[in-house]
Amino acid sequence: MKKAIILLVEDNSMDIELTLDSFRQVGLTNRIEIAKNGEAALDYVFGRGRFEDREAFPVPDLVLLDLKLPGISGHEVLHEMKSNELTRRIPVVVLTSSREEGDRMICYDCGVNSYLVKPVDFDEFLVVARAIGDYWLTINVGPPEV
Repeated sequence: MKKAIILLVEDNSMDIELTLDSFRQVGLTNRIEIAKNGEAALDYVFGRGRFEDREAFPVPDLVLLDLKLPGISGHEVLHEMKSNELTRRIPVVVLTSSREEGDRMICYDCGVNSYLVKPVDFDEFLVVARAIGDYWLTINVGPPEV
């Protein structure tokens, strides 16, 4: 069984390091690709531009998506992914600091699979990282490959 590939879409370098450190601490050894803005995320997911080589940049098995991104927002990334027949089954977990009801509503209306608010405390973030690994990469049975 192949290890799931995670696409982390996050523009804040400190949050990237926090997420990667948390995953390492909880023993998550999956390949993690980073996209620092919405355009790069869509290019990766759809295999465009520098990501067109699917051997080097396989379709992700899970997308961890921040909402507040420069340029193309996380909402737009989510909408594009869930509106496309080729990518709509890829699980997307919003990992954001936003607790706004409007953000949650938009995300669920677009088909997000889960909405998680980033904890500020590192120990709490470890709990979230472990839960992501346990559920999305271990327990959850993903969609069949097409």
